[in-house]
Formats: sequence, C-alpha cells, structure tokens
Amino acid sequence: MNVAVVGTGYVGLVTGTCLADTGNAVTCVDVDAAKVAKLLAGEIPIYEPGLAELVARNRAANCLAFTTDLAPAVRTARVIFVAVGTPELPSGHVDLKYVNAVVDGVCAVVRDLPPCAPGARVLILKSTVPPGTNRAITDRVRANGCADRLEVASNPEFLKEGAAIEDFRHPDRVVVGVRHAGAAEALRELYAPYCTAERPFVAMSPESAEMTKYAANALLATKISFINEMANLCDATGADVNDVRQGIGHDQRIGFQFLAPGAGYGGSCFPKDVKGLVSVARRLGLTLRVAEAVDSANDVQKEVLFAKIGRHFGGAVSGRTFAVWGLAFKPETDDIREAPALTLIDALLAAGAKVQAFDPEAVANVRKLYGDAITFAPNPLSALDGADALVLVTEWSAFRESDFALVKARLKGAVLFDGRNLYAKREAELRALGFAYYGIGRGDR
Repeated sequence: MNVAVVGTGYVGLVTGTCLADTGNAVTCVDVDAAKVAKLLAGEIPIYEPGLAELVARNRAANCLAFTTDLAPAVRTARVIFVAVGTPELPSGHVDLKYVNAVVDGVCAVVRDLPPCAPGARVLILKSTVPPGTNRAITDRVRANGCADRLEVASNPEFLKEGAAIEDFRHPDRVVVGVRHAGAAEALRELYAPYCTAERPFVAMSPESAEMTKYAANALLATKISFINEMANLCDATGADVNDVRQGIGHDQRIGFQFLAPGAGYGGSCFPKDVKGLVSVARRLGLTLRVAEAVDSANDVQKEVLFAKIGRHFGGAVSGRTFAVWGLAFKPETDDIREAPALTLIDALLAAGAKVQAFDPEAVANVRKLYGDAITFAPNPLSALDGADALVLVTEWSAFRESDFALVKARLKGAVLFDGRNLYAKREAELRALGFAYYGIGRGDR
C-alpha cells in the first residue's frame, strides 16, 4: 500500500518506518528541510532503540523515503497519516494549528484528483487530538471541497518511548475511529501484519477513538500519581512503599504496571494529555476532579527530591555541588519534555547550588536549555567529583550496577538521593559503606 506520513517527529518517524518494514511504500513528509536532509543522510533526530537500523534497512530496500514535498507523496497515497505536533496552549487547550495546516495542504493536492469511493483515500489523524477534532476536520475537508476525495479517520497511538518499535509490532490493540466501512477496511489491511485474536483491531466511532487515547493516558498517569502520594505517606509514617507495592500489586484487580514510585511523570504525552482532557471537560461545563488532582499531585511530586535535599542539609544548599544522574524523562530516550530532572536542576540553581550532570542520551537537549549554567560530565563517575551528594533521577540501566565504594571515593559527601528506588535492595550495602541513603517512600530511614 502507498502510505504518506506527514510529520517526522517521534510518532511519525516510528509509524512510517514500521509500516515500511512490512512492505508498504512509505513517504515521510516534513516542512523542516534540515531535518529531512539529516534523515536522507542517515541521521536520526531522536533516540529510540533500534530505530536507526530499521530506517537504514528500509531506505536500502526503497520502501521508505523522506521529502519536504507534500504533493507527490499525497497524490499516490491510499492512506495519509497526520502525525504533527499538537502543543499545549497556556490555557491548557490543545493547539491544532499544525494539524489544520496539514489538512489544508492535503486538500489542496487532492482537490485536483478525481473523486473516489469511500476508503479509497483516507486521511488518518495520528496526532493526539481532543474529542471532536475528527468531526471538525471532516467539516474542514468538506469546506475545502474534498468531501468526495478524502475520508477522515482517527488512529491514536499508544507507543512507549524507549520501546516504540516493539509496541508498534506487538500492540495490545489497534484502535481506529471511522464513520464508513471503507476506511475501516483500508486500516484493517494496513495493520493486518500486527493484529491477532490476542491483539485485536478495534473499530469504533472517531469520538470514541479520540477519547480512548485520552482516557488511557489519564488512567496511567493516575496510577503514577497515586503511588507517588502513597510513597509520600510512607515517608511520613515510616512504612516502605516497596512493601506496600508488593502487597497491592499481587491483587489482580490492581497489578504492578505504573505503580513504581518516583519523582513524577514527564514526557510529551501524560502531562499534556491530562491537562488537555481537563480542558476539554471545562469547555463542556464539566469538572474532572480526579484528573485535575492527578495533574496537581504530579507538579508537587517533582519537588520531592529537592525537599529531601533541603531537609538533609538543613536548608544550606547554596554553594554545594550536586551530581545528577539521569536527565531524560525516562530511560531509553533523549526526550526531556517535562522531565523531573529539569525541575530539580532549576530548584538547585535557584538555591545557589552547582550541578554536575550525566545522561547517556539527553545531554545535547539539556545543554540547549542550560548552556554553561551546569556542568555536563562525559561519564557517570566524572559527574561525582567533588559533589556533596548524588541524585539519581532517571533509572538508566547504566546506573544499576554501580560500584558504590568507587562512587563514595569520588564524592565529597557520601549522600545518595534515589529518585527511582533503583538501589533499594542495596540499602544495607550503602549504609555499611557509610552512605546516607534516601529513597522515595522508604520512610527516610
């Protein structure tokens, strides 16, 4: 099948590459000429395990192309994915200007093509958009004179950064929002290599598909904020959240997924989508009290590490140096959007402290924000030199088996703030070495 993917960000690039890998002829389009030039040169603008190799293989097989020219990609495509950004406005609403621009550009091309049967050419909203967007885009297509040339469908993505290729190839489900059987059949054919009885193709109304995306992310964010609040209560009562997590996670109604306490969630999806869902409700005169509380709780959680640092040092943070391990919002990505590490760094700098940071992939992105305001170490151990404490924020596997005798020797002060409880099982070892160890929800023993 001929496929056009407009937008070569995280979702667009992964989607286009994976569809090319099953034999489709995919053209990825982007208005950013510099980004397209890098892709044509074999440079991948994001870090996602396995993606560079997959792009190279499908480029070599002539299944995957990159261009800034929308028209030829759209003219031959049966399905056209819209995978551009939907940034958050200051009001919390979702900004659809990039989606609308793509729709107008696609219509300008297909307007000159002959009318086609339903499902013969489908515009698919892959970008995360609020409920009602599909209907608004359908009206926009009609206003552009393309109602008989273009059908609008929705296909929300559920990719986890750091495991996106695996998620695309082995989805829990594929959700599509359609109004006519023709569009459903086009998408069913496209996703056939990935769907089984255990991994179903689920067709529903566009409004339901749009809501499914928001509801999924809001629920996962709720689980994170819930366990974080329980962790804070554990700190206050002397309980251990790791024990509590075992106690509740084995309940099949609850499970363990997304019940790992930490310094708050970040990334491009959860923060924006929770706020977006709240905004949609407010526009309709409704109040989503749980979602609002989740968002608020997460903002507070991002301050927990700095609060622990302040308590340990009696508020005397100014002039001290802190080693920060992990800058990306999660492991296996270079994405720093809404990353808890940035909240911590901002607080440390505002308090007059110095920061020496290391991350396996995200340094270049963080350097763009801070420049010379913080020191970027070439490796984890170098970040420790002369620091009063180590703060682990992102649980990269490179940090897991650290030699703490060596860590202590490089630090000025044997203090460890573990923002992901990565070293909880090694607490006795740390204490024996003379470390003051602080986890999340461990009772601050």
